[in-house]
Amino acid sequence: MNLFENSDQEKKDQPLAYRMRPRNLEEFFGQKDIVGENKLLSRAIKADRLRSLIFYGPPGTGKTSLAQVIANQTKAEFIKLNAVTSGVKDIREVIKKAKSNRSLYNTKTILFIDEIHRFNKSQQDALLPSVENGTLIMIGATTENPYFEVNSPLLSRSRIFRLEKLEASQIYKILKKALINKERGLGKLEVNISEKDLRFIAELADGDARVALNTLELAVLTTPHDKNGQINLDKEIIEDSMQKRILNYDNKGDNHYDVISAFIKSMRGSDPDAAIYWLARMIVSGEDPKFIARRVVIHAAEDVGMADPTALIIAESAARAVEQIGFPEARIPLAEAVIYIATAPKSNSVINAIDEAVNYVKNHGAASVPAHLKDSHYSGAKDLGHGVDYKYPHNFNNNYVEQNYLPDELSQKDFYKPGNLGREKKVKDFLNYLRQDQTGAES
Repeated sequence: MNLFENSDQEKKDQPLAYRMRPRNLEEFFGQKDIVGENKLLSRAIKADRLRSLIFYGPPGTGKTSLAQVIANQTKAEFIKLNAVTSGVKDIREVIKKAKSNRSLYNTKTILFIDEIHRFNKSQQDALLPSVENGTLIMIGATTENPYFEVNSPLLSRSRIFRLEKLEASQIYKILKKALINKERGLGKLEVNISEKDLRFIAELADGDARVALNTLELAVLTTPHDKNGQINLDKEIIEDSMQKRILNYDNKGDNHYDVISAFIKSMRGSDPDAAIYWLARMIVSGEDPKFIARRVVIHAAEDVGMADPTALIIAESAARAVEQIGFPEARIPLAEAVIYIATAPKSNSVINAIDEAVNYVKNHGAASVPAHLKDSHYSGAKDLGHGVDYKYPHNFNNNYVEQNYLPDELSQKDFYKPGNLGREKKVKDFLNYLRQDQTGAES
């Protein structure tokens, strides 16, 4: 394989999705927020003023295609690497080539790295100096969130663009173009497909243009001509060609974080239907059930907390069920915990209390333990005043006596502020009763 082969070389046996890649911005569908009229990237491409870029988003949204458009419209030499098959040696060859281009021909070099998230730290570090000094312009493509997978120094020297899933209407236009195009598409074949079925492919592709084109191509290539030389496609053929709806979900990718975020926010927002839906999305997509269980446990403590402490017990029970019985049965206790948490009263007073206390300690340092709270059980402790004047609560009415348990400078500090919902309201009333109505008379 020639490292510097022409990336837009076309062969007759290449897939339809490859042949139909856009050659310029006018042929590029979707991502108007990025490459629309007068948008930053489209202006940079047209002016040939590119800096290092990273494209990230779900499969089939145009990351590689957009890089190909840049290759076709820029005056720079375009070199493509795949992070799966390339190493530091390949990167050094590209850098050598880029230096030669700049010194001998005053030509810029664009290095396109597909699946850049698969580069390890040493490979990314090998790129950094040449990206920083402008020897080459790097364009990375990834389905992963680069903020999690790409080194910070490389991120800071790159402009990041997120590509969104394509709309069904945009995919429909891509399919129509593929059917008509005689040079690169299926236009030389007499394909008979209804508008309804073509839109069905667009919907079924779930935002992935590559899936849509592959489905159309497979349906066409595996369907025999009728006596009139036509290829007649129907819904049954389309479903068989796609086999099933593709769920755009990678349990290590950016979509993973989006779905879990929607899941947690639905529980926090007291919407059991939405919470169960996102739970189902993760289950069907093969998410690690232990990961789901951990998030449920955390949420029970973080967002339900003292308003209903039973939520934490149920969440922990569901987590144990995941470990003990596994899927598919564990989906039931998980669902029970999710519904319980979604319908429970909410309070974040616990997390507010611990976070406020932790921040106070970080900002003010460690205050001294009051003498009456210090350990008095070892020899000589009482001679130092340890434990003196400590009041044992069980010797007083209601097992409570007013005394200071904080360092002296914090004696009036309230970290825990109970809410007014669920059991926490009772806790609030009880604390007020102790602090305001009790005299602490000795029993």
